[in-house]
Amino acid sequence: MLKLKVNGRYLAFDNGEPFFYLGDTAWELFHKLSREEAEYFLSERSRQGFTAVQAVALAEFDGLTVPNYYGRLPFLFTDNMPDPEKPDCSGDYSYWNHVDYIIKTAEKYNIFMTILPTWGDKINLCWGKGPVVFSCENAYTYGKWLANRYKNNPNIIWMLGGDRPLEENHRKIIDSMAKGIREEDTYHLITFHPVGGRCSTDFVGDAEYIDFHTSQTGHGVDLCYKSDSVMEKMACTFEKPFLDSEPRYEDHPACFNDKIGYYWNCDDVRQNAYWNVLSGACGHTYGNHCIWSMNREANSYFPYIWKDALTHTGAEQIKHVKNLRLKYDYFSFKPNKSLIAENFEGMAHMTAGSGNGYGFIYSPLGIPFKVNLSAFENINSLKAIWYNPRTGEEELFAVLPPHGQTVVAPPSQGKGCDWVLILECVR
Repeated sequence: MLKLKVNGRYLAFDNGEPFFYLGDTAWELFHKLSREEAEYFLSERSRQGFTAVQAVALAEFDGLTVPNYYGRLPFLFTDNMPDPEKPDCSGDYSYWNHVDYIIKTAEKYNIFMTILPTWGDKINLCWGKGPVVFSCENAYTYGKWLANRYKNNPNIIWMLGGDRPLEENHRKIIDSMAKGIREEDTYHLITFHPVGGRCSTDFVGDAEYIDFHTSQTGHGVDLCYKSDSVMEKMACTFEKPFLDSEPRYEDHPACFNDKIGYYWNCDDVRQNAYWNVLSGACGHTYGNHCIWSMNREANSYFPYIWKDALTHTGAEQIKHVKNLRLKYDYFSFKPNKSLIAENFEGMAHMTAGSGNGYGFIYSPLGIPFKVNLSAFENINSLKAIWYNPRTGEEELFAVLPPHGQTVVAPPSQGKGCDWVLILECVR
């Protein structure tokens, strides 16, 4: 596996090959699964085209006090408290040897492990169970130890944060942890996972150690229908790559309320993926509510066990956004709303982008729309192709002149009938 680096607004391997970050949130992976279960999970995600898995070393669900699958905790205790300066690595099935195994297994499947050193409640207990165990001093020591342990694993991305806001004292702890990581590991990229409804640019925008930014547009309705505007905000703030590290999860109760009776589904998942990627994101993160939690007992809030959710429709379809971007000149792509002559509002709003010799327009509801054909210069004609985000199939339906405007009608209309119009330049 090659080294990742930043290439303008995007990520690449050190041989120049583009890297599209297609992530999955498997936050409880290290904490809850056995080695056999972890391998099964990673093999399926590899088959589905994922390139990264986000997991937490010190998990949200009592990760410091409830043992992992093998009955082991991450730290020894000092004065009845977990001690981040005393990792327990004793025995073949220690907590950290289990983490080692999963990271190596992910490498076998060509998957990067995006590792959160800790969930945010161990730094800022504004909600959750904690306990808070980190100070600036032991965060530095822990970050240094963690980075030294995994600096030679090629498939690592570091993700600080963990779904909690940062006040000044919390930011100092994160900075100390990052300093420890960077002193031992100059090889791997570092990013930050913010609290819901916010971006990493809000908390660590000025941090030199951040290689790319992320947002959490989340599971409510405040941002889910305008996640592309969040991407635009990050793009305008700093000249670094960016993506959504936690959008709407498949099978998540809408607005965290299972009494509503609506769970975000594959159609909702696709909307955020295409809005975000066509707004210039360097990738996208899929999530399933029953996967991040590695749920083992179905109920109204977690409606499936994790193994059943693993092959749900959204997870099988999400690879098509990656395949679309990688098919064309990757690094030349930029958002380009000038392709859209007239846009819509709300869930129906479209987004667009273009690169050398091509353009994309995403229609989330399949409503007929007007295209600005004059957005391209020095070409003879445009091949117009419908791309199906559900199947990845393409259909050439017209050859258009490179001037003026025209109305096009996607093959189907309504919720779940989203389409991408591909315009290929003919010179």
